[in-house]
Amino acid sequence: DIVRIFRWNMYTQFKAPENIIITREMQVVNNTSTWFINKKTTTLKTVEEQVAALNIQVDNLCQFLPQDRVGEFARLTKVELLEATEKSIGPPEMYRYHCELKNFRDKERELENLCKDKAYSLEKMKQRVERYKQDVERYHECKRHLDLIDMLQRKRPWVEYETVRQQHEEVKQIRDQAREELKNLKEMQSPLVKKIQETVESFKSLDKKIKCMAGEIKEVSQKCKQKQDALEMKDKQIEEINQAFRMKKDEEMDRRKKIISAHKMIEEWNDELSTASNCENLQPQIDAVNNELKHLQGERANIESDISDVTTEKNNQEREKRRIIDRIEQLNNIMSMKEETLRGKYQDTHSALMWLRKNKDKFKKTVCEPIMLVINVKDSRHAKYIENHIPANDMKAFVFESPEDMDTFLVETRDHQKLRVNAVCAPAVSCAGNLPSRPIEELHQYGFFSYLRELFDAPLLVMSYLCYQYRIHDVPVGTEKTRNMIEKVIQETKLRLLYTAEERYTIKVSAYTNLTFCSNVSLRAAQFLTNLVDTDERQQLEKQQQGINCTLQSLDMQLTTLLERRKHLERRDNELRQQKKELLERGNKRRQLESKIAVKYDSIKQLEQDAINLEEESQKANVKIKEINTQKARLVSELMCLIKHCVSLNMLKTDLVLQSTAVAAEKNRLELEYKAASTQLRASEQTFCELDEKKRVLTENCRALLKKARQMCKLGPDQHLPKEFQTVLSVPTQNRQAFQALPNTLEEIDALLNEEKCRASCFTGLNVVVVEEYNKQTEEIQQLMEDLEEKKKELDNYKQNISQVKERWLNPLKSLIEKINEKFSNFFSSMQCVGEVDLHVENEDEYDKYGIRIRVKFHSSTELHELTPYHQSGGEKSVSTMLYLLALQELNKCPFRVVDEINQGMDPVNERRVFEMVVKTACKESTSQYFLVTPKLLQNLTYNDKMTVLFVYNGPCMLETNKWNLKSFCRQRRRLGKMDEQ
Repeated sequence: DIVRIFRWNMYTQFKAPENIIITREMQVVNNTSTWFINKKTTTLKTVEEQVAALNIQVDNLCQFLPQDRVGEFARLTKVELLEATEKSIGPPEMYRYHCELKNFRDKERELENLCKDKAYSLEKMKQRVERYKQDVERYHECKRHLDLIDMLQRKRPWVEYETVRQQHEEVKQIRDQAREELKNLKEMQSPLVKKIQETVESFKSLDKKIKCMAGEIKEVSQKCKQKQDALEMKDKQIEEINQAFRMKKDEEMDRRKKIISAHKMIEEWNDELSTASNCENLQPQIDAVNNELKHLQGERANIESDISDVTTEKNNQEREKRRIIDRIEQLNNIMSMKEETLRGKYQDTHSALMWLRKNKDKFKKTVCEPIMLVINVKDSRHAKYIENHIPANDMKAFVFESPEDMDTFLVETRDHQKLRVNAVCAPAVSCAGNLPSRPIEELHQYGFFSYLRELFDAPLLVMSYLCYQYRIHDVPVGTEKTRNMIEKVIQETKLRLLYTAEERYTIKVSAYTNLTFCSNVSLRAAQFLTNLVDTDERQQLEKQQQGINCTLQSLDMQLTTLLERRKHLERRDNELRQQKKELLERGNKRRQLESKIAVKYDSIKQLEQDAINLEEESQKANVKIKEINTQKARLVSELMCLIKHCVSLNMLKTDLVLQSTAVAAEKNRLELEYKAASTQLRASEQTFCELDEKKRVLTENCRALLKKARQMCKLGPDQHLPKEFQTVLSVPTQNRQAFQALPNTLEEIDALLNEEKCRASCFTGLNVVVVEEYNKQTEEIQQLMEDLEEKKKELDNYKQNISQVKERWLNPLKSLIEKINEKFSNFFSSMQCVGEVDLHVENEDEYDKYGIRIRVKFHSSTELHELTPYHQSGGEKSVSTMLYLLALQELNKCPFRVVDEINQGMDPVNERRVFEMVVKTACKESTSQYFLVTPKLLQNLTYNDKMTVLFVYNGPCMLETNKWNLKSFCRQRRRLGKMDEQ
């Protein structure tokens, strides 16, 4: 379980020798590792720190060079080779100085670029500021005009305020005069007002008396009216008494006339009664009529029963007929859906179909519509078999029984109407009844359930064509069971075409090799035949409809006959009833006359009892009238007294009215005088109000203008106006000198203001942003100049630091490379070749591009060439690499160096030379330990006592450990050597 990977013995050069043993144990079972230093457990990080402290760089090809990375060493760039060499043999600060120089150079480049950018930006900004300068001067000139405009605009409100204030003072004086005049007018009007008030009081008093008198007159008039109404009521009562007597007199006359009329009617009825015939012989005739009516009623009942039965049967048949019509319409709708599908996919075929239906009379024999319309699949699941078996061109084809009819159809549709249609002709001998090659029962064991022909219905003409053309009577249809055993089906049934649940299989037999080839395709989903129409049901329904129509015709005839018979019976019944009525009336006439005469005698007796005594009634009426006339005389006397009193009251009222009229005239005169005075007073009041309103408006204007003037001059509300300006213009002290130099009238101010505005408007295209930008740019230029000076100082400091670090790095590096070159050149000279190592510099300031360049020449006829992955051969690259590592050997600071299989690509001569150089160099004093790993060595090489040779034995023929004896092997080798010498 535990594999010891390696064990390193390391010695440090700068302290007492101490053997450091690093051990790694890997657990194969759980794939873990354990690290040890001097047999003490430690961590990988501690091991890495210990290795780094000894300057062991496993990833540095100048210290560890495996055979598979020799080419990678040759591919190292000059920069990478320099860094590897610095890390390997240079002092620790050399690589650090190199890195610092590269970083310093990056920073220096950044500062140089920054200084260039700032200098460029500074120049651009100066040019931009120079362009702004003229616009700024024009702006300031425009600003001076605008300032003067501002001063004029600030002074103008004060001038306006002073003008309005003077107007306010003038209006105030006029208003005070108007107030005094108004006061005098009011004082003059007071006596007139007093007289008007006294007149009004007198007029009101008279008016009150007149109203009281009018009320009393009204009361007396109402009493007179009541007396007149009472007299009229008495006259009406007398008229009512006379009217009642006249009515009783008319009633008596009418009673006498009725008695005379009743006696006359009795005489007439007695004459008619004496002439009436005897009615004893009418009963046999009435019995005969009754018997015939009874017979008619029985016959009518039978007729009504028959009519009810026929009507019920007719209603049932009509309901059945409606049901059949609805079902046929449903089937027709399915057919319409199929026709819509046809029109959507094959417009020309649909147009030809419409033409065919209108012109069937042009064809002599049977013509079938497109196959897709006349085929009716029994189960929608089987539609896909039909559509996959019959091509689409035939699905939309018309089927003809006669070739002549087909030619006529094609000429009309293709040649005349330019329609793309298909037409086929059925075989002369019908194939619709063709039998399959074997019964379907024999194929049930393979999962077949039917032939194609049995899956749908179609007209015989179409079925004959399909059997003839596509042998639908002999193509079986199977299930999923068929597909699962398809190989057995093909071998045993010898079928050439068959269908499974979702696939179509076509089997062909080669005519040459007799081999069977089978191909299968997935079935397409059905498109045309998914709408099913049951043709048998439709035909059966049409037959039922015809039968029902015949039945309805028969029932209508029966019903008509029954209705005629019922009508005849009703007429006969009416005739018999009329005859019976007449017979009965003849038998009852004598009894009726006798009854009428008796009733009329009773009526005469009653009329005689109701007689009225006219003389007595006349006396009663006269007595009542006399009493009423007495009451009328009393009422007339009372009425006369009331009339006299009313006349006296009216005379008094007339006097009062005359007095009131005089007072009213005086009142009107005084009111006219008051009105004239009031008009003058109102005019004065209106004048005063107008002046007062004008003063108020002027006051508000003054306040507004004063506020505006204060705002224009930025004067606070609590600040007082300077005394020197209050007499002329109310302006702040700070604007005194400017305001005194400006005009003092609105006309002059407006004229100067317009002039300055015209001058200011000439300065177009100016903007305060330009001035702000100018000032901002000026400040930025100053700031940028300071930043540029600071960056230049910082750049000078960086250059000084770089110069110091460069000196500390470059001089030791050149010395080191000279030593490497000396040893590298000596090694190549010993091999009769030429080699050089130098410091490659493209630009002294580009420290990240410094590198070590190795140039070699292995043949005298060639020039020195730089060591590259492509120019030298593999052996030459190995030799150059090995000699460069040897040149580093004495200068190396690491404890040991490892080279793996470096001699693999060398020829024997170069391999021997390189090996001798390695031995010579590695065995010197104060050099690092050297590990050379190789799978083979040349014979008779030069060895040194300071060398240790370790052999690793491995292979399929390796001895077991307990049989290994090195001393025995050496003795045996010496014996063989002696035998060879002999």
